[in-house]
Amino acid sequence: MSNLHDALGLCIPYGRADSQYETEFEPATGTVWGYFNPQHGAPCFSLALLKDIASHDEGFARACGRLEIDGQSYQANHYVLASRTPRVFNMGGDLALFSMLIKAQDRHAIGSYAKLCIDNMYRRIQNFRSPTLTTISLVQGDALGGGFEAALSSDVVIAEESAHMGLPEILFNLFPGMGACSLLARRVGIRAAEELVLSGKIMSAAELHRLGIVDVVATDGQGETAVRNWIARNAKRRNGMQAVLRARHLIHPVTREELDGIMELWVDAAMRLRERDLKMMSRLVRAQVRRMDSGIGVAGAEALVAAEVAA
Repeated sequence: MSNLHDALGLCIPYGRADSQYETEFEPATGTVWGYFNPQHGAPCFSLALLKDIASHDEGFARACGRLEIDGQSYQANHYVLASRTPRVFNMGGDLALFSMLIKAQDRHAIGSYAKLCIDNMYRRIQNFRSPTLTTISLVQGDALGGGFEAALSSDVVIAEESAHMGLPEILFNLFPGMGACSLLARRVGIRAAEELVLSGKIMSAAELHRLGIVDVVATDGQGETAVRNWIARNAKRRNGMQAVLRARHLIHPVTREELDGIMELWVDAAMRLRERDLKMMSRLVRAQVRRMDSGIGVAGAEALVAAEVAA
């Protein structure tokens, strides 16, 4: 092959070497791959990870989906969101930080955290100001709370068979305030979205596929291949498909005003949490840590949570 850039699967790393959000570009298909790669603690949306995502995505949005790598300019066609952590996409909000800020009644700090989440979500929902960019979430493990919200922010959701997703916030008397209500309502309707939020249920990729929330279920270990296969299958109709996806945004737009309004409701609700709610939040943090240390699946993690609740 005369041009290695035409080789499918050949990716060029770019961005800061010390970033907790690793980025690569695949020239053959014009695909950006972004990977959560937290260095310390639970694989959740720490402030450091959120800021690293923003550091990349702000510039990408300003350039309307164009990249400059080693002096060469590229237009991105797809942007995949994924994770480097085995068995985990993202565990969601930083519950330990939430608990500390709520105990201190620091509304400004928790509001600033929430705004950073919304900033990152909204850029992706708006396809980084590029009318020809398709966003894809690749879920190869657990996506809980804010992790599930992040997955929902893409045009297309591809999940491996063993992936599980859910919104456990109701267990500590809160609700997901960073986009889940808006994004789920547009995929399955407001009644079904509210039922999912209020159930706190963690669901398999197959269950979510039947509901129309997951678009493609992939064999375990074949997620990246499934993404490339999806891109290849849709290559000849990409122009028409992207127009349909943009029409979806016009029919059911997710506005910044809507996201900000729900975010403020979330901050208000967080400030009203009582000691028993914060204790439950701490139990969930412990269950998450034990799940990571033991390497068990999400079904086992639910048993750990039940044990913590009963404690």
